[in-house]
Amino acid sequence: MRTPFPSPAQYSAGWSANRRIALLAIGLACLLVIAGTTVFLAGRGEQHRPTGGPPPAATDSPSPSPRTQRPSGETGSVPAPPRISDPVQFAKAATEMLWSYDTRTTRHEQQLAGMEAWMTKESRYSDWASVSAQMPTPALWARMAIQQQRATATVAEGHYPAAFKQALSEDPSAITKAYIYAVTVTGKQQIAWAKGGLGAEERAVTLAVQCRPSQDCSLVSIAPRVAP
Repeated sequence: MRTPFPSPAQYSAGWSANRRIALLAIGLACLLVIAGTTVFLAGRGEQHRPTGGPPPAATDSPSPSPRTQRPSGETGSVPAPPRISDPVQFAKAATEMLWSYDTRTTRHEQQLAGMEAWMTKESRYSDWASVSAQMPTPALWARMAIQQQRATATVAEGHYPAAFKQALSEDPSAITKAYIYAVTVTGKQQIAWAKGGLGAEERAVTLAVQCRPSQDCSLVSIAPRVAP
């Protein structure tokens, strides 16, 4: 798990304006994303995973070096990011995208390209490593394709974690530095594979999304997985 960022009150007044803005935004988003995930998942208990199925789903087998796998070209079955300005609605759409895949129609590099299209273009905030780490290795993706493995997602709800809302109430102006919001989304992933194989599991994830005024939202990062 990442080490939490310091709070805005700890930033030095002698730092440059750009550095203060970047650290304030990332500190607010990433620290509260982690805190919000911890608070929410603490009471959920052990998740149920499908048994007797094919190779693990894409979100269960992170690549060892996600930054070396830069996506390019077509995006296969991955949907384009929607033009949404509401953080919760965008986070729900992004979660559905992240929990869905189809190895029958989409190659490994296409899946990565489709996922990166959802990322913020502001490099100081974009945490592509946390998103691309959800992908399996190319070799595992190939084995999943042999099994014709695919997944669809049903999103139940999305909300701002309590820790995020509390921090905003204590410092409402902090959000205006980068307009990055923490949103927790819950739902279910349904997995299918060759010969009628089926499985499903309840899931929850906390995303950091950027929604600047008069602009469409984009994905910033995914919170580290937190044990119940």
